[in-house]
Amino acid sequence: MFSVFCPLFSFAAPAPPPPAGGGFLGLTTPLELLLFLTLLSILPAILVMTTCFTRIVVVLSFLRQALGTPQVPPTQVIIGLSLFITLFVMSPVIDRIYADAYQPYTKKEINAEEALNRAGVPLKEFMLKQTREKDLALFFKMSKSERPATPMDLPMRVVIPAFAIGELKKAFEIGFLIFLPFLVIDMVVASVLLSMGMMMLPPIMVSMPFKLLLFVLVDGWDLLIGSLVGGYR
Repeated sequence: MFSVFCPLFSFAAPAPPPPAGGGFLGLTTPLELLLFLTLLSILPAILVMTTCFTRIVVVLSFLRQALGTPQVPPTQVIIGLSLFITLFVMSPVIDRIYADAYQPYTKKEINAEEALNRAGVPLKEFMLKQTREKDLALFFKMSKSERPATPMDLPMRVVIPAFAIGELKKAFEIGFLIFLPFLVIDMVVASVLLSMGMMMLPPIMVSMPFKLLLFVLVDGWDLLIGSLVGGYR
């Protein structure tokens, strides 16, 4: 009752202490938060271009075209299969990033900048292992940077595009090899139909069942996926 009639002598609740860590993920200013959201928006593109996803999805698209079934498998199936194969291939890299960068950051042993630097090491090692020196030299020359002591000292702006064009080159090489046997079947079927005078019948309608039969008999999915995954081991 005394505190009600004498508010000057009442005790106010202590003000809450300022949040530790300097705001959300250590971001204290609106500009830093804006930069974080910008990076978050381009994160899918970064993940696609720094993993094996590009090679896998391009090869599967070539396979669909070579079989003569442009709508089968559907695009959603190709994207989903490519994502899960990418997770399978990248699992050792993801485990290293989790152990070396994410866990120390969640335990507040390192800050966000150090966590990003540690996460980039295994990812850069994976990309450099799959990247040709010719592609690295091309982008290094255009970047006009100082010559590094080791390939690991190259900046990401050089490694990522070099890795991406290397993945596209390998995907096109695999696509060429995929097209060859199916192209032979198309040529044989077209020649037989022409010799029989059946010029009005589209050869692709006749050759498609034979191409599907060949792909199933040689266990094409096992050979193709095994070759793709084996190329990263």
